[in-house]
Amino acid sequence: MQTDFTLAQLNDPDIAASNDILRKCVHCGFCTATCPTYVLKGDELDSPRGRIYLMKQAFESGAPATPKLVKHLDRCLSCLSCMTTCPASVDYMHLVDHGRVFIEKTYTRPWFDRLIRNVLAIVLPNPKLFRFALLGAMMGRPLAGVLPGRLGAMLKLAPRSIPGQSPVDVAQVFKAEGKMKRRVAILSGCAQQVLRPAINEATVRLLTRQGCEVVVAANQGCCGALVHHMGREHEGHEAAKRNISAWESAASQYGDIDDIVINASGCGTTVKDYAWMLRNDDAWAARAAEVSGKTRDVTEILEGLGLSDVVDGPRPVLAYHSACSMQHGQQIKTAPVNLLQAAGFEVHQPAESHLCCGSAGTYNIMQPEWAAELGARKAGNIQRLGVDIVATGNIGCLTQITEYLKDDGAPPVVHTVELLDWATGGPMPQNIGSVKNMTQNNMH
Repeated sequence: MQTDFTLAQLNDPDIAASNDILRKCVHCGFCTATCPTYVLKGDELDSPRGRIYLMKQAFESGAPATPKLVKHLDRCLSCLSCMTTCPASVDYMHLVDHGRVFIEKTYTRPWFDRLIRNVLAIVLPNPKLFRFALLGAMMGRPLAGVLPGRLGAMLKLAPRSIPGQSPVDVAQVFKAEGKMKRRVAILSGCAQQVLRPAINEATVRLLTRQGCEVVVAANQGCCGALVHHMGREHEGHEAAKRNISAWESAASQYGDIDDIVINASGCGTTVKDYAWMLRNDDAWAARAAEVSGKTRDVTEILEGLGLSDVVDGPRPVLAYHSACSMQHGQQIKTAPVNLLQAAGFEVHQPAESHLCCGSAGTYNIMQPEWAAELGARKAGNIQRLGVDIVATGNIGCLTQITEYLKDDGAPPVVHTVELLDWATGGPMPQNIGSVKNMTQNNMH
């Protein structure tokens, strides 16, 4: 793609980076076939190619963002399916990140839009505030079908009960069982430790059982993905710096950390991107690159270690939903399925497995109609498999799919690590206790 930036514009490192990305696009349109929003509506401007044209025009003009640009970039899920498909390796992820920063800096949103975004940016990354907010949402959940748009969407996603805080989410060290093979730091996360603390508990049990010493660093927090994808660049960078500092301090206290383990793939995509996010910050660039280089999804760690101590027993048949941040953002395609199969599970993948479920961070709140279409589509593809349970590696997908698999007899949704923990001697995940159909596999 030919671009027309001035030399003065190209002195801006973000414009220079976007220029390099734009020039790789060859207009082929392969991305449209795998873009969820284009698949839904067939509008060119709601495809990666259409959004690329809009961003090019906006960046070149230097004028404030237009409502047209805002509308179509807001509809982008950042699922990154387009990057998996693109034959020219266009870095759409960082281009759309720049587009959102551009919007945040140059465009004034309507007051209600600003209010919702500010509330989400303050509440969701803070577990205490989030837990308190959920209590209110639970009481208001019966009104979800009455309240319009985003308000109804927020209430609809509220859980029917809230687990208590888990003891594993407090700064501490969990010793490896047997000989220590690796020392790893785990990101406790923000929303996940409130919505499903059992995931972190299962992760700690599983990793220690496989020979990992697990460090929960003090002062870590949200990975920064939520504000980062809102274009709130400064807040995203501050979250990254806080976590980098926390893991550096933990390494000083407990010894070198081999890996930073992430069990929410959306967070993993972001932490692996700290190097890019802070590339222009002389004080933090090298430190961020070191952290990004050590970051692994929990299934990457387990695949490297090999899954040991698999217990014989019946297993439910499951569907594996690969989160977009897993298969497109991190390009992890085989490890979760291979591990589940090694643990004795019969694994199926739904049709249109490349398409987003509609969660996408806060997308199911900010774009509820589009998210609902994608959620129902994903649920339908899963139900047609006739499986007993659904496994996924991201809390957002888990929440979204659970909401749309709500018919009587629908399979429960669990995290991959909960199943791997169970298969290697841990407890059965609580919400699959009612599953009746189990297959007996002879495992060795």
